[in-house]
Amino acid sequence: MSVQVVAVTGAASGIGRATVELFAERGAQVVAVDVNEVELDKLSDVHGAIPLVGDVSTEQTNAVMVQLAVREFGRLDTVVLNAGIGGGGALESPGAIDRFDRILAVNVRGTALGIRAALPALRASGGGSIVVTSSVSGLGGDPLTWAYNASKAAVINLVRGAAIDFAVENIRINAIAPGLTATALTAGVVSDPAFASAVTERIPQRRWAAPREQAEVIWFLASPAASYVTGVVIPVDGGLSANNGILLPPALPDGRPR
Repeated sequence: MSVQVVAVTGAASGIGRATVELFAERGAQVVAVDVNEVELDKLSDVHGAIPLVGDVSTEQTNAVMVQLAVREFGRLDTVVLNAGIGGGGALESPGAIDRFDRILAVNVRGTALGIRAALPALRASGGGSIVVTSSVSGLGGDPLTWAYNASKAAVINLVRGAAIDFAVENIRINAIAPGLTATALTAGVVSDPAFASAVTERIPQRRWAAPREQAEVIWFLASPAASYVTGVVIPVDGGLSANNGILLPPALPDGRPR
Protein backbone atom coordinates (compact mmCIF):
# COMPACT_ATOMS: atom_id res chain seq x y z
CA MET A 1 0.00 0.00 0.00
CA SER A 2 1.34 3.47 -0.85
CA VAL A 3 2.09 6.04 1.82
CA GLN A 4 -1.00 7.96 2.90
CA VAL A 5 -1.08 11.71 2.21
CA VAL A 6 -3.05 13.69 4.77
CA ALA A 7 -3.94 17.33 5.42
CA VAL A 8 -4.93 18.35 8.96
CA THR A 9 -6.37 21.71 10.03
CA GLY A 10 -6.18 23.02 13.58
CA ALA A 11 -2.95 21.04 13.68
CA ALA A 12 -0.88 22.96 16.21
CA SER A 13 -2.57 21.79 19.39
CA GLY A 14 -5.05 19.41 20.98
CA ILE A 15 -6.80 16.86 18.79
CA GLY A 16 -5.22 18.25 15.62
CA ARG A 17 -1.71 17.92 16.97
CA ALA A 18 -2.39 14.39 18.22
CA THR A 19 -3.74 13.53 14.77
CA VAL A 20 -0.63 14.81 13.00
CA GLU A 21 1.58 12.89 15.42
CA LEU A 22 -0.39 9.67 15.00
CA PHE A 23 -0.49 9.76 11.20
CA ALA A 24 3.20 10.69 11.02
CA GLU A 25 4.15 7.84 13.37
CA ARG A 26 2.29 5.44 11.08
CA GLY A 27 4.14 6.62 7.99
CA ALA A 28 1.80 9.21 6.51
CA GLN A 29 2.96 12.39 4.81
CA VAL A 30 1.20 15.37 6.36
CA VAL A 31 0.34 18.98 5.59
CA ALA A 32 -0.40 20.71 8.90
CA VAL A 33 -2.51 23.88 8.93
CA ASP A 34 -3.03 26.31 11.79
CA VAL A 35 -3.11 30.04 12.61
CA ASN A 36 -0.52 29.54 15.37
CA GLU A 37 2.82 29.80 13.57
CA VAL A 38 5.01 29.21 16.64
CA GLU A 39 3.36 25.95 17.69
CA LEU A 40 3.03 24.83 14.09
CA ASP A 41 6.77 25.21 13.55
CA LYS A 42 7.48 23.09 16.63
CA LEU A 43 5.18 20.38 15.32
CA SER A 44 6.82 20.40 11.90
CA ASP A 45 10.34 20.22 13.32
CA VAL A 46 9.54 17.09 15.30
CA HIS A 47 7.22 15.21 12.95
CA GLY A 48 8.26 16.40 9.49
CA ALA A 49 4.88 17.80 8.54
CA ILE A 50 4.75 20.59 6.00
CA PRO A 51 3.39 23.65 7.85
CA LEU A 52 0.87 26.10 6.47
CA VAL A 53 -0.05 29.14 8.52
CA GLY A 54 -3.55 30.27 7.63
CA ASP A 55 -7.15 30.93 8.58
CA VAL A 56 -9.45 28.10 7.50
CA SER A 57 -12.38 30.49 7.10
CA THR A 58 -10.72 31.78 3.91
CA GLU A 59 -10.83 30.10 0.51
CA GLN A 60 -7.14 30.82 0.00
CA THR A 61 -5.94 28.79 2.99
CA ASN A 62 -8.00 25.77 1.98
CA ALA A 63 -6.87 25.97 -1.64
CA VAL A 64 -3.20 26.28 -0.69
CA MET A 65 -3.53 23.34 1.73
CA VAL A 66 -4.62 21.07 -1.10
CA GLN A 67 -2.08 22.49 -3.53
CA LEU A 68 0.75 21.87 -1.05
CA ALA A 69 -0.21 18.24 -0.59
CA VAL A 70 -0.42 17.58 -4.32
CA ARG A 71 2.75 19.51 -5.15
CA GLU A 72 4.89 17.98 -2.39
CA PHE A 73 3.49 14.45 -2.26
CA GLY A 74 1.76 13.94 -5.59
CA ARG A 75 -1.78 13.45 -4.35
CA LEU A 76 -4.17 13.76 -1.41
CA ASP A 77 -5.90 10.83 0.30
CA THR A 78 -7.35 12.18 3.54
CA VAL A 79 -8.38 15.56 4.91
CA VAL A 80 -8.98 16.08 8.63
CA LEU A 81 -10.98 19.27 9.14
CA ASN A 82 -10.37 19.78 12.82
CA ALA A 83 -9.92 23.55 13.19
CA GLY A 84 -12.47 25.17 15.43
CA ILE A 85 -13.01 27.83 18.06
CA GLY A 86 -15.30 28.03 21.08
CA GLY A 87 -17.10 30.82 22.83
CA GLY A 88 -20.46 32.47 22.83
CA GLY A 89 -21.45 33.95 26.15
CA ALA A 90 -24.87 35.32 26.94
CA LEU A 91 -26.99 35.89 23.85
CA GLU A 92 -27.82 39.43 24.96
CA SER A 93 -24.26 40.41 25.87
CA PRO A 94 -22.41 43.10 23.89
CA GLY A 95 -20.67 41.68 20.85
CA ALA A 96 -22.49 38.34 21.05
CA ILE A 97 -23.52 38.33 17.41
CA ASP A 98 -20.04 39.34 16.24
CA ARG A 99 -18.62 36.40 18.20
CA PHE A 100 -21.31 34.17 16.72
CA ASP A 101 -20.36 35.24 13.20
CA ARG A 102 -16.69 34.44 13.83
CA ILE A 103 -17.48 31.03 15.35
CA LEU A 104 -19.64 30.15 12.34
CA ALA A 105 -16.94 31.41 9.96
CA VAL A 106 -14.28 29.12 11.42
CA ASN A 107 -16.33 26.10 12.45
CA VAL A 108 -18.91 25.88 9.66
CA ARG A 109 -17.65 27.94 6.72
CA GLY A 110 -14.15 26.56 7.29
CA THR A 111 -15.51 23.01 7.10
CA ALA A 112 -17.49 23.69 3.92
CA LEU A 113 -14.49 25.36 2.28
CA GLY A 114 -12.23 22.48 3.30
CA ILE A 115 -14.55 19.88 1.79
CA ARG A 116 -14.98 21.91 -1.38
CA ALA A 117 -11.24 22.47 -1.83
CA ALA A 118 -10.39 18.81 -1.28
CA LEU A 119 -12.86 17.29 -3.73
CA PRO A 120 -10.84 17.61 -6.99
CA ALA A 121 -7.70 16.13 -5.42
CA LEU A 122 -9.62 13.27 -3.82
CA ARG A 123 -11.31 12.51 -7.14
CA ALA A 124 -7.90 12.42 -8.82
CA SER A 125 -6.82 9.82 -6.25
CA GLY A 126 -9.85 7.65 -7.02
CA GLY A 127 -11.63 8.68 -3.83
CA GLY A 128 -10.63 9.35 -0.28
CA SER A 129 -11.74 10.29 3.20
CA ILE A 130 -12.71 13.54 4.89
CA VAL A 131 -13.01 13.49 8.67
CA VAL A 132 -14.50 16.48 10.48
CA THR A 133 -14.28 17.31 14.18
CA SER A 134 -17.70 18.24 15.52
CA SER A 135 -18.53 17.92 19.24
CA VAL A 136 -21.03 16.44 21.66
CA SER A 137 -22.01 20.10 21.93
CA GLY A 138 -23.47 19.66 18.46
CA LEU A 139 -25.73 16.89 19.77
CA GLY A 140 -27.27 18.95 22.57
CA GLY A 141 -27.13 22.27 24.36
CA ASP A 142 -24.76 23.68 26.97
CA PRO A 143 -25.23 26.75 29.18
CA LEU A 144 -23.97 29.99 27.62
CA THR A 145 -22.53 28.08 24.67
CA TRP A 146 -25.35 28.60 22.18
CA ALA A 147 -23.03 29.89 19.44
CA TYR A 148 -20.68 26.92 19.67
CA ASN A 149 -23.65 24.52 19.96
CA ALA A 150 -25.17 25.96 16.80
CA SER A 151 -21.91 25.74 14.86
CA LYS A 152 -21.19 22.15 15.80
CA ALA A 153 -24.76 21.05 15.07
CA ALA A 154 -24.45 22.68 11.65
CA VAL A 155 -21.21 20.80 11.04
CA ILE A 156 -22.94 17.49 11.75
CA ASN A 157 -25.63 18.01 9.13
CA LEU A 158 -23.11 19.48 6.71
CA VAL A 159 -21.20 16.21 6.96
CA ARG A 160 -24.34 14.14 6.46
CA GLY A 161 -25.50 16.09 3.43
CA ALA A 162 -22.09 16.24 1.76
CA ALA A 163 -21.52 12.53 2.41
CA ILE A 164 -24.67 11.70 0.46
CA ASP A 165 -23.67 13.97 -2.44
CA PHE A 166 -20.22 12.47 -2.95
CA ALA A 167 -20.59 8.84 -1.84
CA VAL A 168 -20.91 7.60 -5.42
CA GLU A 169 -17.44 9.01 -6.12
CA ASN A 170 -15.89 6.95 -3.31
CA ILE A 171 -15.36 10.08 -1.23
CA ARG A 172 -16.31 9.29 2.34
CA ILE A 173 -17.18 12.13 4.73
CA ASN A 174 -17.61 11.44 8.43
CA ALA A 175 -17.32 13.23 11.75
CA ILE A 176 -16.31 12.58 15.30
CA ALA A 177 -18.12 14.26 18.18
CA PRO A 178 -15.56 14.52 20.97
CA GLY A 179 -16.66 14.75 24.53
CA LEU A 180 -14.56 16.46 27.17
CA THR A 181 -10.97 16.23 26.01
CA ALA A 182 -7.87 17.73 27.62
CA THR A 183 -7.08 20.50 25.12
CA ALA A 184 -6.56 24.26 25.15
CA LEU A 185 -10.24 24.68 24.25
CA THR A 186 -11.30 23.08 27.54
CA ALA A 187 -8.56 24.54 29.74
CA GLY A 188 -11.02 26.99 31.29
CA VAL A 189 -13.09 24.13 32.67
CA VAL A 190 -10.08 22.43 34.21
CA SER A 191 -9.01 25.68 35.87
CA ASP A 192 -12.02 25.42 38.23
CA PRO A 193 -11.50 22.13 40.13
CA ALA A 194 -15.02 22.04 41.58
CA PHE A 195 -16.66 22.59 38.20
CA ALA A 196 -14.32 20.12 36.50
CA SER A 197 -15.19 17.49 39.10
CA ALA A 198 -18.93 18.08 38.72
CA VAL A 199 -18.69 17.74 34.94
CA THR A 200 -16.52 14.62 35.15
CA GLU A 201 -19.07 12.91 37.40
CA ARG A 202 -21.55 12.99 34.50
CA ILE A 203 -19.24 11.03 32.21
CA PRO A 204 -19.94 7.31 32.66
CA GLN A 205 -16.24 6.48 32.29
CA ARG A 206 -15.51 9.18 34.89
CA ARG A 207 -12.58 10.69 33.05
CA TRP A 208 -11.75 13.04 30.20
CA ALA A 209 -10.32 11.86 26.90
CA ALA A 210 -6.74 12.32 25.85
CA PRO A 211 -6.36 13.94 22.41
CA ARG A 212 -4.73 10.73 21.19
CA GLU A 213 -7.96 8.82 21.84
CA GLN A 214 -9.80 11.17 19.50
CA ALA A 215 -7.03 10.85 16.90
CA GLU A 216 -7.35 7.05 16.92
CA VAL A 217 -11.00 7.29 15.84
CA ILE A 218 -10.04 9.78 13.13
CA TRP A 219 -7.42 7.25 11.99
CA PHE A 220 -10.07 4.53 11.80
CA LEU A 221 -12.44 6.68 9.74
CA ALA A 222 -9.63 7.54 7.34
CA SER A 223 -8.52 3.91 6.99
CA PRO A 224 -9.63 1.09 4.67
CA ALA A 225 -11.26 -0.50 7.73
CA ALA A 226 -13.99 2.16 7.37
CA SER A 227 -14.42 1.72 3.62
CA TYR A 228 -18.20 1.30 3.92
CA VAL A 229 -18.67 4.08 6.48
CA THR A 230 -19.85 7.50 5.32
CA GLY A 231 -22.18 10.17 6.67
CA VAL A 232 -21.81 9.08 10.28
CA VAL A 233 -21.06 11.02 13.44
CA ILE A 234 -19.25 9.01 16.09
CA PRO A 235 -19.40 10.34 19.66
CA VAL A 236 -16.04 9.79 21.34
CA ASP A 237 -17.13 10.85 24.78
CA GLY A 238 -16.81 8.11 27.40
CA GLY A 239 -20.57 7.61 27.33
CA LEU A 240 -21.47 11.26 27.99
CA SER A 241 -24.02 11.50 25.18
CA ALA A 242 -25.65 8.26 26.34
CA ASN A 243 -26.44 9.86 29.71
CA ASN A 244 -29.46 12.17 29.76
CA GLY A 245 -28.04 13.99 32.78
CA ILE A 246 -30.97 13.59 35.15
CA LEU A 247 -29.02 11.22 37.41
CA LEU A 248 -25.31 10.74 37.87
CA PRO A 249 -23.82 7.44 36.65
CA PRO A 250 -23.38 4.94 39.49
CA ALA A 251 -20.23 4.77 41.56
CA LEU A 252 -18.34 1.54 42.16
CA PRO A 253 -19.97 -0.88 44.68
CA ASP A 254 -17.80 0.25 47.59
CA GLY A 255 -18.80 3.86 47.03
CA ARG A 256 -15.55 4.96 45.42
CA PRO A 257 -15.99 7.11 42.30
CA ARG A 258 -15.03 5.44 39.08
